[in-house]
Amino acid sequence: MRYVSTRGQAPVLSFDDVLLAGLASDGGLYVPQTWPSFSEDDIRDMRALTYQELAVRVMGPFMGAAVTDDELTEVVEQAYAGFSHPAVAPLVQIGAHDWVMELFHGPTLAFKDYALQVVGGLFDLILTRRGSRITVVGATSGDTGSAAIEACRDREAVDVIILLPKGRVSEVQRRQMTTVTSSNVHAIEVEGTFDDCQALVKALFNDPAFRSEVNLAAVNSINWARIMAQTVYYFWAALQLGAPDRSLGFSVPTGNFGNVLAGYCAKRMGLPIDRLVVGSNSNDILTRFLETGTMQSRGVVQTHSPSMDIQVSSNFERLLFEVVDRDSAEVERLMAQFALTGGYTLDSALHQELLGLFRGFRVDNDATLRAIAELYAATGMILDPHSVIGVIAGREAGHRDTGTPMVALATAHPAKFADVVEQATGQRPALPGALSDLLTRPERRAEVANDPEAVKALVRSLSRVPGASA
Repeated sequence: MRYVSTRGQAPVLSFDDVLLAGLASDGGLYVPQTWPSFSEDDIRDMRALTYQELAVRVMGPFMGAAVTDDELTEVVEQAYAGFSHPAVAPLVQIGAHDWVMELFHGPTLAFKDYALQVVGGLFDLILTRRGSRITVVGATSGDTGSAAIEACRDREAVDVIILLPKGRVSEVQRRQMTTVTSSNVHAIEVEGTFDDCQALVKALFNDPAFRSEVNLAAVNSINWARIMAQTVYYFWAALQLGAPDRSLGFSVPTGNFGNVLAGYCAKRMGLPIDRLVVGSNSNDILTRFLETGTMQSRGVVQTHSPSMDIQVSSNFERLLFEVVDRDSAEVERLMAQFALTGGYTLDSALHQELLGLFRGFRVDNDATLRAIAELYAATGMILDPHSVIGVIAGREAGHRDTGTPMVALATAHPAKFADVVEQATGQRPALPGALSDLLTRPERRAEVANDPEAVKALVRSLSRVPGASA
């Protein structure tokens, strides 16, 4: 299996090189040169597999000769050993044709664990084989940071530095990053938004000399391995609900577009998905694009669902590459226009093609609170403000009375956003198990200016890669 950049000017790489590279050297994102595919019989044969066995079956083709099935099996078993539910990603029925897939049973209570626990294990495998070390720098809107830290903490060959927007994540999300005592972990606050943090990370990756100096690697969903690992739970849910002999839809609360992109990838691999719903909060750039065909950035506003407070959805570039028939020059043109003007318009025929699979729906703060309360009253289920947007969007923009199942992805445990949940329901969800004392642990955090050179200096000072210096 080989990988190409969406912008066409970077070297074609193997999986292990893509894992460590993250962003392509031309500023694009890596995607498979060809899509692996499963026949209907292949998918039927997956029905009896455990989540771990399914993960090996689904991810294996993406790795080629870089990782053997035995090596991948060991990585996957370790990745999911600490998850709190025996099904790993359980499905809960909330309506005649409506389901919720709970993706918050990992160590940091968010869907990012499902991919990053695997990525951490793959880092160890490849770095040990090569006898090298890396410096991971990531941006977070709340959940990626803690999941990346948990996946990489105490790993000898990895230093992890996470940039988070100061005052724009929940207290639980912040403390999951700032209370970790591992010496290879650093949580750094930036004055600004997630988009600012993401831009800083991309600036580091776009400096070839710096990138080489510190052996820079990515844990954000710009890293293809993140998307690859997330395709597994789409297969898992579909198999529980009758695939390949029954089609279904998924509704995904969406910020950086990585989670819903994994659903698109699963469809390209043969899974019978006939609707992907993009749930947005008031930062609704993706819903507006699906309505109009124009991608236009606006200022970020703070909402009850902060992990979706994003206006630059990096992973959309991967979908764009496919929509324009892998014309990397056209992707480069559109992305340059977006960088210059904050917007671009897709050809109307291509926009209509997208609408054959995707729909968007926006939910503001008031509607989010009402939905949390109504779902609790009707079913006893408490969802966090991101997950409930997925439920509403699926009902409003999904199949509606066709009898086709719609699965909403529950992306975070409600205790991560306890203030909002309590405001909506009067119930304050408690942090489970090992995190029960999180709010009393001492914090360790630093700040850095919203400036690429300042961030580079900080990363040099923290990296333990030989040759990196302050």
